[in-house]
Amino acid sequence: MNECGKAWVFGDNIDTDVLAPGLYMKGPLKVLAAHCLEAVDPDFAPNVEVGDVIVGGENFGIGSSREQAVQALQFLGVRTLIAKNFAGIFFRNALNFGVVALSCAEVDKITAGDQLSCDPEQGRITNHTTGETYACDPLPEQLLAMVTDGGLVDHLERRLAKKEHAS
Repeated sequence: MNECGKAWVFGDNIDTDVLAPGLYMKGPLKVLAAHCLEAVDPDFAPNVEVGDVIVGGENFGIGSSREQAVQALQFLGVRTLIAKNFAGIFFRNALNFGVVALSCAEVDKITAGDQLSCDPEQGRITNHTTGETYACDPLPEQLLAMVTDGGLVDHLERRLAKKEHAS
């Protein structure tokens, strides 16, 4: 899980209403995702590419517990989130949907457009643009397994299938 992608850098207190604007919550995910982060960067949704990395500051994902905030990012191809710290429910929603979320105190060293790869098991982020490496909180083995399986539902289905096969 060492994906390399372009960094999209955002500041502190990016809330779930900016990630999944309430005005578009009743529509299809495709429409909601098209408005993801538009209040902060209108160029984000039309230009983000599969594998790109979101870099945030303090309190990334604060606000309501809406799962759609993570789903919109995932729909757009984001597989990795890095921030100084995350709102608790948002952090867990990210992992539940199979999106890597890493806490890193050194996010201020990352600039928009930097090419990043992440090793959530070792707790390391590599900036291929600058050649720097940053420490991050590694994901515990059980959470890493869940993310690797594609999220909570896929992980539980695999575990149940293994139990049924073993019996």
